[in-house]
Amino acid sequence: MEYMLFICNDPAAPEYVAAEDNIVEWVAEMEARGVTRHGDRLRPVEDATTVTVRAGEVVVSDGPFAETKEWIAGYDVIACADLDEAIEVASKHPMARFGKIEIRPVWPLGL
Repeated sequence: MEYMLFICNDPAAPEYVAAEDNIVEWVAEMEARGVTRHGDRLRPVEDATTVTVRAGEVVVSDGPFAETKEWIAGYDVIACADLDEAIEVASKHPMARFGKIEIRPVWPLGL
């Protein structure tokens, strides 16, 4: 099953320490296990654009759709046998220490 990992900042988390960021090792391990499908960082929320359609009118606004101190900094799509394996994979991600990781099962269209 595929899962989306939302890599989020967390203002209450310990301060980010670049020397403890083992993302290169995490990616290498997940690629070797055949778990990773795709992932990347995202530009800051200041670069976000939100699109809505109301009464047939396209409304475009700058910034994120929600006012919050937490924001999604990146994502990874992984394929795991079950949620337990997805949790194990997410727990090894460096941002599990410096932020938060939300895990959501992918819900394919038509299902």
